[in-house]
Amino acid sequence: MIRIIRTAMILGIAVGTSSAFVFAQSPQSSEVVPAGGQASTAVVPADQKPTLEQLTKLFEVMRLKEQMQSMRQMVPAMVQQQITSAMKQTEAELPSGTKLTPEQREGMQTVMSKYVGKAMDLYPADEMITDMGEIYQRHLSKDDVDGLIVFYSSPAGQHLLNAQPVIAQEFMPIVMGKVMPRSQAMTKEMMKEMAAFVPSKQAASKQGATKPPAK
Repeated sequence: MIRIIRTAMILGIAVGTSSAFVFAQSPQSSEVVPAGGQASTAVVPADQKPTLEQLTKLFEVMRLKEQMQSMRQMVPAMVQQQITSAMKQTEAELPSGTKLTPEQREGMQTVMSKYVGKAMDLYPADEMITDMGEIYQRHLSKDDVDGLIVFYSSPAGQHLLNAQPVIAQEFMPIVMGKVMPRSQAMTKEMMKEMAAFVPSKQAASKQGATKPPAK
């Protein structure tokens, strides 16, 4: 069961990573990076903020919805593999002589698949784009957005967008492959620390034996 819970955590990481990956495409921004390497947090003055029409055009040439739909199709398939592996491992750890029936196994698979789909719908693309639009307005000027529109309309920008699905397809398995073993180690460490707060059966029996009888 712990492995299944851990897989659910990985699903959340995968969804968040894939969404962030889509938005992390901009080749420039209005933020100035100082020598320390951290971006400035200066907010664009109100009279220089891009209009909603500009951002709509930018997101269109960036193919944001198309990119998100591509990610939405890619992530569940990868997570499903992790879920299947977790289910097999969970079944292998059942008490000797205990096995899941085909009906139980199918039922668990159905529930898992349902919640993978639900997880992908927790933050719809339209809502995400609206939220990102507000952030873009705070940190990108009208000139920045016009420059980005020019870039993404150019052959180089279109080539980047065409390459994004392939890049993501190669990158996401790397994320999953590294997160899975690291999350296993972290989960074991967490369970070990939590065990210190749970009395053992021996301690519980001893405590019950020394407890004075009720009057």
